[in-house]
Parts: sequence; C-alpha cells; structure tokens
Amino acid sequence: MAEKKNYYEILGVKKDATEEEIKAAYKKLVKQYHPDLHPGDNLAAEKFKEINEANEVLSDKQKRAAYDYEQEHPGMGGMGGMGGAGFGGFEDIFSSIFQGFGGGASVQRDTSGDDIRLQVELSFMDAAKGCTKDFSYMRNEPCPACKGTGAKDGTAFRSCTKCGGKGQVRFSQETIFGRTIRVGACPDCGGRGKIITEKCPECKGKGYLRRETKVTVNIPAGADTDSYMRRRGFGQASAEGGAPGDLILVFRVQPHKIFKRKNFDLYVDLPIPFTTAVLGGTVRVPDLDDAFDYTIPEGTQSGTVFTVRGKGIKSKNGTGNLYLNVFVEVPTKLTKEQKRALEDVDRFELKQFDKSKKYADNLSALYGKDAYKK
Repeated sequence: MAEKKNYYEILGVKKDATEEEIKAAYKKLVKQYHPDLHPGDNLAAEKFKEINEANEVLSDKQKRAAYDYEQEHPGMGGMGGMGGAGFGGFEDIFSSIFQGFGGGASVQRDTSGDDIRLQVELSFMDAAKGCTKDFSYMRNEPCPACKGTGAKDGTAFRSCTKCGGKGQVRFSQETIFGRTIRVGACPDCGGRGKIITEKCPECKGKGYLRRETKVTVNIPAGADTDSYMRRRGFGQASAEGGAPGDLILVFRVQPHKIFKRKNFDLYVDLPIPFTTAVLGGTVRVPDLDDAFDYTIPEGTQSGTVFTVRGKGIKSKNGTGNLYLNVFVEVPTKLTKEQKRALEDVDRFELKQFDKSKKYADNLSALYGKDAYKK
C-alpha cells in the first residue's frame, strides 16, 4: 500500500498553519518549481504537480478537514464505498460524518478559463527603472456577439431543469457508515447551468473566438528574473461560460556590462589609478541615471568596498544601495623617469612617503590626478 502523502510537509507548513500561511507557502513554491521556469525538468514538473495537489486540499476548508480526519484515522479511505484514492474519498468521509446534521459536502466547480503564461525578456535598465511594454499573443477570446455564453445574442438559452441552473447535482451512495453525498457536474448541461436553445452564429456555440490580443503593461521598477505580473481576465476564455483566465508575464532580465544586481542593490567593479589609491582623489562613478563624483580616500587598497546609500534601484517596495568594489590599476608600461620614482619609493617605508609632499607632487606629475576621468 502506497504511503500517504503529507501535504503539510510538501508545502513546508505546520499542521495548524493559517490560510494565509498556506497561501504564502504555495505561492513561493509555485514560483520556484513552475514548469515554464524549468523546461524539460521532469523532477520540477513532478514537484509542481505535488505542490498543486497539496494546495488543492489544504486551501479548501472541507477537503482539509476531511484530509486531517483521514490522517488521524488511517485506513478509513479504503473501506466499503469510501474509495481509496483521489479527493472523492475525502469528500465521502466528510459527508458521512456530517450526514446526521442534515448536510452534505458541497463542491463548487471552477468554470473559469485557463491561464496563459508568457516569458518576457527585459533589458537590465527597463527592469531596474520600470517601463511600459506592448504585447501581442493568440488566445481564445470571449465572443463579443454572445458575451461568452455561446447562445445567439447572449440570450438564446434556458436554465437547466435538472440542476436548477447550478451546474451541479448530488449523487448519494449507501455505505457501511450511512449515506454519503457526492457532488458532480450536471450531465444534462455539462456543468454550465444552462442549455443553449440557439447557438451563436459567430462562435458556433463555443462562447469564444481564436484571436490576437494586444495588451499594454506598465512594469514597475524593480522587476527581477522569475518575478511575474498577472493581468486578470486576459487568459483563455472559458468553454463553459465562466470568467476568462489570467495572463501571467514571467520576467527574464538580461545582464548588464557594468552593473550586477542583488534584489534592489547594485554592484560595480570600480578601477582606480595607482596614484589615486595612494594619494586619494575624485573619480566618476556610474549609476542608473548618469554618473557622479566620488571621493576616494588616500591609501585605498584593492578589494575595498564602498557603500553609497540610496543609489541602487528605487521601487515602491524599497530603495537599494550602490556598492563600489575597488581594484587598483597597476601601470605596466613605465618610462625611465617613472621607474626611477617608484624605485625611490621602494627605499623607504610607505608611511613616510604618504606624508611626503614632494613624492606626492612627483606622482601627480607622472600619472595625473584626473587620468581616470578621461
């Protein structure tokens, strides 16, 4: 007998987790394991399926209660007419428990259309500073002639008499624990709750048309790789008269030649001349908008990191910093005069020469304080 899955462990939450904690854990894992982000990865696909299965149970109060009961009473799911697999067995257990109180489990079918996921390439600057993008894609768009109903003029239908327009009917079954109630799609209307009397001539009763959809999206500053935006109602139209699905834009940010990024912080490798490292000076530093002057203190070593606060990415969720990773450029081609000056330095301790104005003037004359600016 296969071991029962622990849905709480799959989502990484405690058994007494709140609805909000379950929702947050699910969103985090979906972002991590979504198949669109791991093409060809069977393990990620299986994990994603497992995550959705766990969320489907734990995010529904009735299914969660039935699941908890089944976990505390192992073996019950395989007895009599209960059923040993799938969510139907949990619903049967839950229905039988509360049958004596005059009720049965009720399951609401989701008739909304499927979501559409598009991967969007963004330049580093567009992602960091925000931008507006236009997208075109093909989808099943709700038929405007019948407003997605599939009926002529959107009115040529009647309410299903079998389900009373609910789209669902209850099926009862006698078990050793008593009568159980299961809810399923109405066989007469297919779960739509209505029966079309005359089909829409535009969509032939489907309720949707295959068309190109154009959408303009304002992408806020701070978008990052694997972050996403959702546009409600811009997914696939429902084939059952429900609401359209959503459009989900998953971002991929291209690298930059100068900047590296971690969340909202920016990192720059900053080369400085040998003389600036020894004597100090001002260099030009790039940021997202332009460049600014930054003062390098004397005696700066390679590997020193300076922090410029507030010069990172500015977004509605916060502002990052700019980190300058300094490395000193050592001259490779020197004249005789330059070599002689450096050999003079080698005869004395560096601290003495740091205090020597004559030595400072000599180096400034040889290399120039403004060499990096040029």
